[in-house]
Amino acid sequence: MAGQLGGKAVLITGGASGIGKAAAAACAREGARIVIADVSESAGREVVEKLRANGADAHFVHADVTRAADVTALVERTVALLGRLDCAFNNAGIEGAVAPLADYPEDAFARVLEVNVLGVYRCLKAELPVMLRQGGGAIVNTASVAGLIGAAGLSAYIASKHAVLGLTKVAALENARERVRVNAVCPGVIQTPMLDRLEEKASGLVAGVSAVTPMGRVGTPEEVAEAVVWLFSDAASFVTGHALTVDGGYVVP
Repeated sequence: MAGQLGGKAVLITGGASGIGKAAAAACAREGARIVIADVSESAGREVVEKLRANGADAHFVHADVTRAADVTALVERTVALLGRLDCAFNNAGIEGAVAPLADYPEDAFARVLEVNVLGVYRCLKAELPVMLRQGGGAIVNTASVAGLIGAAGLSAYIASKHAVLGLTKVAALENARERVRVNAVCPGVIQTPMLDRLEEKASGLVAGVSAVTPMGRVGTPEEVAEAVVWLFSDAASFVTGHALTVDGGYVVP
């Protein structure tokens, strides 16, 4: 199968739904061989079955990014299945509660950081040595426009995505001369299950954000997935440490 990612081995965490699911489909379309990881086994296996039905070399591995042993085993299993690790999309994340900072429960705050920050850290820690041994690779972390601006009621999520951008920059600088590129995508408001949950917690969120987004709408997972494919591809060979916004112009004003 020809394409921008022809033959490349790609690992995607949080691949059972939303942006991760769309990224898996886009990478498969471009010829990649794929391992999808998620805590939801049934949804993850369903994604893999659909990819295989379309001719893709795809596999599912159950993994929880809050467990270091799971992440280590995931990367080892990916290499065992695909022979190498060319690209990794560290996408697993949660939104957390919606509450004023002064009222935000500490355990809920810690849970968001555990998944969104330490999860990405664990993935980078496991992926980078493999890519360094191979002589190169490309990593994309899912940050958010929430990593670039503030938003009332989302202190844990905002803090976590700012931290993801910090990790991205450090990893990019440390590994640039070793042909390992590390970038981030910063989605705006994207129509995903996470957005549906946020809308339940804060009614009117989608309409409010759409009204102040220059393009006048929310984005799709597929639009973010295309950015991920580009960052993985050789077309982005001189891009590292970058936070690529996919937000309909939301952060421009």
